[in-house]
Amino acid sequence: MSKPDAVAAILWIGVTLYAVFGGADFGGGMWDLLAGRHETGRAGARPRTLAERARAQIDRSVAPVWEANHVWLIFVLVVVWTGFPQAFSAVMTTLYIPLALAALGIVLRGSGFAFRHALAGPVHGPATRVFGISSVLTPFFLGTVAGAVASGEVPADGGGDPTASWTGALPLLTGVLFVAICAYTAAVFLVRDAGAAGDQDLQRYFARRALAMAVIAGAAAVGGIIALHADARFVYDGLTSEGLPLVILSGLSGLAALGLLVRGLATGFEGRLNLLLRPAAVGAVVTVIWGFFVAQHPYMLPTSLTIEDAAAVSASLTAVIVVFVVAAVVILPSIGLLYVLSQRRALE
Repeated sequence: MSKPDAVAAILWIGVTLYAVFGGADFGGGMWDLLAGRHETGRAGARPRTLAERARAQIDRSVAPVWEANHVWLIFVLVVVWTGFPQAFSAVMTTLYIPLALAALGIVLRGSGFAFRHALAGPVHGPATRVFGISSVLTPFFLGTVAGAVASGEVPADGGGDPTASWTGALPLLTGVLFVAICAYTAAVFLVRDAGAAGDQDLQRYFARRALAMAVIAGAAAVGGIIALHADARFVYDGLTSEGLPLVILSGLSGLAALGLLVRGLATGFEGRLNLLLRPAAVGAVVTVIWGFFVAQHPYMLPTSLTIEDAAAVSASLTAVIVVFVVAAVVILPSIGLLYVLSQRRALE
């Protein structure tokens, strides 16, 4: 593996981690928005309705890790502008509208989440709605960026059409798919968290929503494949050749997760079923992400800029690799410990 390919693989590791953890974080905000009318009730009172219990569970699941979940976005940005500055420049000078909207969504989402916990009274409801709406719009705009890149709308020298580049069929369908995947991943994660809290009604509540969102994500994926065939033939051909084993594995993982959800709704989420649900759902997401990496290789911007041509000087690539190794040894165990403590409810 060449040094540029190694840095591209590091970049894709960051993309994968953000898609899983940041995606679940966004999805939690979406389910918060869709939980129904919000009632604050008396401070410290036990949640009464299923919607209130759902929001309380989302808070317990998201609050300890929501900042850590978005570290991966910073990681991705740093790797891109350090390791592939030409690609970074091309994307930023073409897709600055959806990127700016996504950045605004991230800021508003974090503010809404913080304010609804810090400020009671009339601010609580609006802050909750800002948190939920931003949780839907942010992954949508990030998805349009990914779709625009895949469809070849970003020229290697930058300065592409700032509106038409991300408003075609493929970018918009990719945006919808991103939202659906985030919501699906979050619902699956919340199935386990509700079970750990001993609330079986809430567990079934999130399981039904995971099933519904899996159907929506599947429909969006089918539409995306059709759009790929029409607007991103190079990536489509890669997915149906070199990337096909990963696509098949993603489909099998997704079917396994659906089967586990259906069985859990019928018999309860206990024992091995509860242990296997998350890996199956996450596996479906991870394998399709890496399927796209394989499909668009050797390009950073299909089909205008290769990884080799986009790469920075050798010294910069070496620095990225060394920092990644150090971070993997020093930082990843700390983040892993945070997630483990959060899952064990030791941070409440």
